Parts: sequence; structure tokens; C-alpha cells
Amino acid sequence: MFSAISKLFTSNPKMVAEAPVDPKLAVAALLVHLIGIDGEITDEESQTVSRVLKQHFELSEAEIAELLEIARKKDAEAVDFYQFTSTITQLEMDQRVEIIAMMWSVVYADDENHELEDNMVWRVAELIGVSARDRTRLRAKIKRQRAQAD
Repeated sequence: MFSAISKLFTSNPKMVAEAPVDPKLAVAALLVHLIGIDGEITDEESQTVSRVLKQHFELSEAEIAELLEIARKKDAEAVDFYQFTSTITQLEMDQRVEIIAMMWSVVYADDENHELEDNMVWRVAELIGVSARDRTRLRAKIKRQRAQAD
């Protein structure tokens, strides 16, 4: 009986760690989650996600469409942010800070900062090692840029 239980845990394919998520996919999945966290996805938010991904990763429209399709599936399957943030923590700090800036751009795309959006950016920043100071500075910078653009 003990060997049967032991075999169950050692041979279960679900127990095998998943391969790391590509950084582009990790960022896209977080942004996809972010635009839906307040219960309303606006065109401005969707367009901003596409724009920031395109600029940051230098992707074509077709690549963005494919990436976002996969990101939506990954986000729907995810139980937490770990599979995405663990990949992002492997990036250089300046890249992680840029990801938080991308998130703030998405938050302010509809000129509102919903408390759930704010909380998600805070949680992701903490998980990827971006300081509260940098997170707050970026929020103010992006908010100011958005106000000037209007």
C-alpha cells in the first residue's frame, strides 16, 4: 500500500513542475488580468495593452494578437501571479521597473485608478522586487503624463 501511494506522488505528471513562462507571455498575462480586474474592460485599456507590449517587446500586430490570445488563456488557467512573476524576477531591475510603468499606463488608460488595479500593481511590484518608492514615483509620472495628454 505504501508503495502504491509513493508511486502516485512520484509518477503523477501534474506533480512535475511546469516549464517557465516566456517573459513576454508573463507580462502580457499580467496586463490582461489587470484590465479585467475592475470588472470592466474598456477599449482604451485593451489598446494600451497592445501598444505597450508592441513598444516594449518590438512586436508586430500579428505577434501581439497571438501573444494576447495565449495570455488570455494563461490568465484564465492561473490561480495566482507566481508563474508570471517568477519569470519576471529573472529580468534585470530596469526591465522590472519598466513592467510596472507599463502596468500604470494600462491603469490610467481609462483615466481612473480603481482600487483593485492599484492593489494588483502593488502586489506585482512587491513580488518582482520593485520598491514602493519606484512604484509610487512611476504612478505619479504616468498619471501626470496622462493628464498632460488630455
